[in-house]
Amino acid sequence: MQDTCNVWVIRNGREGVCIDFGAGAVLDRLDELGLERVTDVLVTHHHRDSVQGLARAASAGARIWVPPVEQDLFTDARGLWQRRRTRNVYALRQDDFSLLDSVEIAGTVDEYRERSYGGVGIYTLPTPGHTLGSVSYLTQLDGGLTAFTGDLIYGPGQVWSLAATQWSYSGVEGLACTLLSLRALARRRPDVILPAHGEPMGPSALGETERRVAEVMELRRVEEHPFDYERWLSAPWREVTPHVLLNTTSMSNSYALLSGSGEALLIDFGYDLWTGWENGGNRHECRPLLSSIEALRRDHGVERIEALVTTHYHDDHVAGANLLRDVEGTEVWAPENVAPILEEPDTYDLPCLWFDPVPVDRVLPLGEVVRWHGYALTPYALPGHTLYAAAIAFEADGKRMLATGDQQSAEGNGAQILNYQYRNRFRIDDFVESAELYARLRPELLLTGHWGAHELTTEHIVALERDGRRLAELHRELLPVPDAEGLYARIVPYRLVLAGGTSATVDIEVRNPFATPVDARVGLALPSGFRSEPAEAELTLAPGETRRASFSLTADSERGRLPIAATLTLGELDLGQHATALVTVT
Repeated sequence: MQDTCNVWVIRNGREGVCIDFGAGAVLDRLDELGLERVTDVLVTHHHRDSVQGLARAASAGARIWVPPVEQDLFTDARGLWQRRRTRNVYALRQDDFSLLDSVEIAGTVDEYRERSYGGVGIYTLPTPGHTLGSVSYLTQLDGGLTAFTGDLIYGPGQVWSLAATQWSYSGVEGLACTLLSLRALARRRPDVILPAHGEPMGPSALGETERRVAEVMELRRVEEHPFDYERWLSAPWREVTPHVLLNTTSMSNSYALLSGSGEALLIDFGYDLWTGWENGGNRHECRPLLSSIEALRRDHGVERIEALVTTHYHDDHVAGANLLRDVEGTEVWAPENVAPILEEPDTYDLPCLWFDPVPVDRVLPLGEVVRWHGYALTPYALPGHTLYAAAIAFEADGKRMLATGDQQSAEGNGAQILNYQYRNRFRIDDFVESAELYARLRPELLLTGHWGAHELTTEHIVALERDGRRLAELHRELLPVPDAEGLYARIVPYRLVLAGGTSATVDIEVRNPFATPVDARVGLALPSGFRSEPAEAELTLAPGETRRASFSLTADSERGRLPIAATLTLGELDLGQHATALVTVT
């Protein structure tokens, strides 16, 4: 039956075994299904659309069985939300799509073995990809082998989500596991495949999906590049042109634009003198320094660092901003689409946020020229690596340059890696748009965030447009809803602090991903003792439109950090508890 996911019911007389549980609507339809009770619920993975009704299952006396790797996401959900890191996070796995509260389980399923659940013999096959701990269940039904696959596959040549397969920053682990799992399932020769989203399908769907996922992975692979450690203290800056310098000791790359009269403007400034510690560490593991500033004075005649221009908000590009302001009196200039994230990080559920707000001294309108000591700098929207990014165009020493942050690598041999992360709010056509921008501006040099300065040739532009268009086509072919991230609602702000018993206004921002108008219903799923007014709101959205509904949220007196969720229905598509936010009660 259809709920917030497909809930499959195996009947054994008057009793039933459920594969996944959705919001629990199956309990309201037992008579219709010819059942007296549900004895067991087998979970394919931990995502809320598949399991948000498990508390109902437990109350009805059903035994709940979960994948071994993911058991803590069920039994200690409350504790995991309390401990969840929200700043400078590089882990991209969708563990925030977990239950809002803990639930008691009967145990974990036996992987690579058959076991009886509610009198039905079921084999558990590990099939990581959509999540690291995902499993599929195989059983003989009606003379054939049936596979219940969760969200491993949606349909022939399609998956429910590509964003869910992105587990680490710039990695392809989830895509690789999806390929292995599709192949492992195919070797079991199922006669019919029943997914958590989508329609029943035959085994030929596995190979078609495998081919498309493999192509996405090949467009995604990133290679490591060595750092030059020998010139750190003696000569950290390398000349790109006489008035443009590259910091070879920073993570990510910083660039200095020299005025010729003693002033410098920096483009991005994250971790100076970076020795290779892991991104996304705790505050005490992420130390910005100003080591290279001394070398600018000593070797390049710089007397003052007047301004820092940011291409985007990620910590490795802005971690040193506040230190530069405090020590050097440097102003922070940010494009208009980047400034809000720097100044109000608590509002946004985004990875790689710096621990502290970064005040912006000058907001730069997109597409408008900014003058600095004879240079004309123009920021342009550059979505792709993140929605909140800009390319900075200027001319120096007779060369047209474009600082592009982390949009894509730009190797000397013409190869380019499209550097996107779904949690950064990647959109399907972003790299097509960036190729069109490059073709229009025709910069001679790209100043990249991690790959140095490179000539931009026609070959590069053609390759970027080709790969960008193919990436967009693959997303549209693979995804049933033409949206890369697959998140259509957000709670704003994402982090909120309230005294017990007090109220605050929160908004649910809803986006229509479809090409036709849609009616949306939104509300808040809250911890016990919390209240919201109104209980639900209705919105009508035009194609691609984003609108907000406001709610008055009143906190209970229980102290600590608690998750809340936005419930969302788009037309006939019930997405259940779709997006989360964190409320700390003091």
